[in-house]
Amino acid sequence: QVQLVESGGGLVQAGGSLRLSCAASGRTFSSYAMGWFRQAPGKERESVAAISWSGGNTAYADSVKGRFTISRDNAQNTVYLQMNSLKPEDTAVYYCARSSHSTATMTQYEYGYWGQGTQVTVSS
Repeated sequence: QVQLVESGGGLVQAGGSLRLSCAASGRTFSSYAMGWFRQAPGKERESVAAISWSGGNTAYADSVKGRFTISRDNAQNTVYLQMNSLKPEDTAVYYCARSSHSTATMTQYEYGYWGQGTQVTVSS
């Protein structure tokens, strides 16, 4: 059983920063790619960032490139999303997920395990 628990969300002003964390249970964390996704009210869930099993490869949505950084600590079974220069349009519930593969992918259907989400609100 894989459990993912996100934390670090909150309310921040535009231009500010937040760091999201996702703690994973299970001994196979380091074998799989991880991803961050978000869903704003009234919108479909979208991919934000992904990282390979080793952390050596990452991928980002165009909307967050240069502002967000995904990283992982396999010793701590944790994946992070550092979010800088936040904009009101970044407001959403952010979810972390574990892929069924080891390579970084932005394709949502390749992720089989999902956390409960953490709210990020960016005020203008």
